[in-house]
Amino acid sequence: MIQIQNFVFNPFMENTYVLYDETKEAIVVDPGCYEQAEKDELTDFIESNELKVVKLINTHCHIDHVFGNAFVKKKYGVSLTIHKEDEATLKSVEVYAPAYGFQNFENTEAEVFFDEGDQVEFGNSVLDVFFTPGHAPGHVVLVNQVQKICIGGDVLFDGSIGRTDLPGGDFDTLIKSIHDKVFTLNDDTVVYPGHGGTTTVGKEKVSNPFCALSK
Repeated sequence: MIQIQNFVFNPFMENTYVLYDETKEAIVVDPGCYEQAEKDELTDFIESNELKVVKLINTHCHIDHVFGNAFVKKKYGVSLTIHKEDEATLKSVEVYAPAYGFQNFENTEAEVFFDEGDQVEFGNSVLDVFFTPGHAPGHVVLVNQVQKICIGGDVLFDGSIGRTDLPGGDFDTLIKSIHDKVFTLNDDTVVYPGHGGTTTVGKEKVSNPFCALSK
């Protein structure tokens, strides 16, 4: 049974997730920890629960989701996995980070790349990888259809969607990703987004002003 712990980090109020199960193996998704206190909060939870971090994953590579990549890699000796189409997005962060005031950003490269149809395995748990571009060119969401959970990054929010005005973003592509991928999940699937609170697929199908399905 997958357990999910959420942390809200950095000035962008980004959701960092630690997923783990009864084996104590864990994955870190989108580590947004920048300040030392945020890094301590993350590691304190992992250590207090005696978790073993076995994977580091980015749903996509915008600055607010990758602040802690280098830290997590070094701390736990894990590789970074992203979609190949977001490699340029990741590499660009070190160029623009100082302009946002993040002078101490530490860049790191991805070692592993996944694609549509791949699976992320840890402990007794499996997450399916869905390729969902539009907000970022290499965006993915991670889904466990048995437990009906979706780690959604910045694709779909409670009453909103990810912005599409950043490099590599495209509104029509994002809506297609939502309709063709996320909205194929069961209505009671819980979406854990990159910002804000959780929502469900069914709720957004009916009421989301940007992507609700017409009746």
